[in-house]
Amino acid sequence: MTFPRRVSSSFSQFLGIAKRSFNSYKLPGDPSSSPSLTYGIHVFHCPDAVGIVAKLSECIASRGGNILGADVFVSEKKNVLYSRSEFVFDPVKWPRKQMDEDFLKLSKMFSAIKSVVRVPALDPKFKIAILASKQDHCLVDLLYGWQEGRLPVDITCVISNHHRGPNTHVMRFLERDNIPYHYLQTTKENKREGEILELVLNTDFLVLARYMQVLSGQFLRTYGKDVINIHHGLLPSFKGGNPSKQAFDAGVKLIGATSHFVTEELDSGPIIEQMVERVSHRDNSQSFVQKSENLEKQCLAKALRWHCDLRVLPCEENRTVVF
Repeated sequence: MTFPRRVSSSFSQFLGIAKRSFNSYKLPGDPSSSPSLTYGIHVFHCPDAVGIVAKLSECIASRGGNILGADVFVSEKKNVLYSRSEFVFDPVKWPRKQMDEDFLKLSKMFSAIKSVVRVPALDPKFKIAILASKQDHCLVDLLYGWQEGRLPVDITCVISNHHRGPNTHVMRFLERDNIPYHYLQTTKENKREGEILELVLNTDFLVLARYMQVLSGQFLRTYGKDVINIHHGLLPSFKGGNPSKQAFDAGVKLIGATSHFVTEELDSGPIIEQMVERVSHRDNSQSFVQKSENLEKQCLAKALRWHCDLRVLPCEENRTVVF
């Protein structure tokens, strides 16, 4: 099969899949079961073949689970399938270890490139480290989002090449919530990457909240996990330093922000999300930057949430599927 597809509402109903509110969901014929149901997510990436979606549905249903929603996409070029399913289940009837084993069998059956299952209520939160430089807006937004429970992560530390005084709002926040702050002064010759690697050893991924240092290919290969960056410009336009000034000087009518995975090539990693806002001749450089910073905060936070919700899958060479 070589055409893209998504599960339509009619197809979803055909498979017994429906979009429902998890909080009010009850298994058919078992009204007492609702309090025991737990929410799970499964993503699957494999060569396309007949019957994959049916087998995924059967796997969940055979253990008493029920699919709340599903997305499927087949790449035109590579003939590979990407899917993401949300489901509810009774952890007594389907223990977490058994769930891993069941999906592993499917992974082997279809020679899966990627198969990941996550149960937020049972699995540990993702551990992240945030790297930032002088500008605070993205860092502060992530910290408050974490404090309010909007970001399902544990922040292990904040690393910066900029010194912050003890009485700044960022430092007061970090001290109050016992989040370590590591100031590593960098130079052109020494980016302190070895020390950074030691500090982020046990993290699941990194977030660059306007970290104005280029991470080397050696660092990325040694770390070996995802690094998410926010670029204050609408890539692939205005790469490199000071893209807001580049865009302002070019007289653009739309400004943007781009969240993307970091690769060895500067500002060229797979894009997760892009957001735009209209500007006009009435905007000066200050209002231009303010609008740009608002976009950056929203775009980075959205990318982080989507990554934690397993909505982002690598696709082909330098693209992503975002469910």
